[in-house]
Amino acid sequence: MSAAKLVTIYGGSGFLGRQIARILAAQGWRVRVAVRRPNEAGVVRTYGAPGQIEPVPCNVRDDASVLACMADADAVVNCVGVLVEEGKNTFAAVHDEAAGRIARLSAQLNVPHFVHVSALGADADADSRYAASKGRGEAAVLSHRADAVILRPSIIFGSDDNFFNRIASMTRFGPVLMVPGADTPVQPVYVMDVANAAVLAAQGKAAPGIYELGGPEVMTMRDVARLVLRATDRRRAVMNLPGPLGGGLASVLDAVQVVSGGLLTNRVLTRDQLRSLKRPNRVGEGVKDLTSLGIEPTAASAVINEYLWRFRPSGQYEAMTASAKNLRRS
Repeated sequence: MSAAKLVTIYGGSGFLGRQIARILAAQGWRVRVAVRRPNEAGVVRTYGAPGQIEPVPCNVRDDASVLACMADADAVVNCVGVLVEEGKNTFAAVHDEAAGRIARLSAQLNVPHFVHVSALGADADADSRYAASKGRGEAAVLSHRADAVILRPSIIFGSDDNFFNRIASMTRFGPVLMVPGADTPVQPVYVMDVANAAVLAAQGKAAPGIYELGGPEVMTMRDVARLVLRATDRRRAVMNLPGPLGGGLASVLDAVQVVSGGLLTNRVLTRDQLRSLKRPNRVGEGVKDLTSLGIEPTAASAVINEYLWRFRPSGQYEAMTASAKNLRRS
């Protein structure tokens, strides 16, 4: 299969990048997936015809590596991001410096369309180092690509997410579900909605600028926990994780990562994540959003039952078990 257009997706093997690759491949694009370990990204090849999607090695901290992956591209999508710092992959290196490097080199090669995936709450002056690095990354992108489309998604959910799945896994232990930042407003957005927004931008069908992407519902983290409990058919008391307790736990886990020299990575709860949870994570008033792109946001309640069933007491047989109980009663 041949295609007239080529897109390079940096971080294209990740949770969001895979879906962007899938959609563009279905539309006939050739897709170059730039990742650190292409041998671990082979699954993306199956999203298109043989040879249509090609994982290639890339170090986003190196100009030559980034430039080689971008050759002849008609569009560039930057999905590179980290939730936890590991070794040289710090927030500053990945969200700030790498974003600026990819944008600068795309301008140098005159790539027609540039899409940058940031995050809702990106702010160079934020207390959270994650949010601050995202804010600096946006500024770096715009300094080289004033025509860029910048997407700021809220917490992204989908079958492989690290949000609803993590909370659901916590429901299996004990009678109480402790939630950090329980009263913080969030606006989870479906991964396919974000992917479709990125695709429109890569096709040149989105006006340059910043788009804030959120789902149709604003809810607190406490509401999110209750939604997960309904989806997993479990009964738990939902309680806010007290600040001192959460801060102490995060400090210990962060210290373990430092003391181990990075051999053990804190993927449970970091102090920086706690700082992020103190700020609302929702779409602002009067901004460009999904509806500006003609995309109707998908509610979490319409999707999560499709993949959280495995956390139910009887897994996929939960409905069958409940039906059998009713038969015994009758």
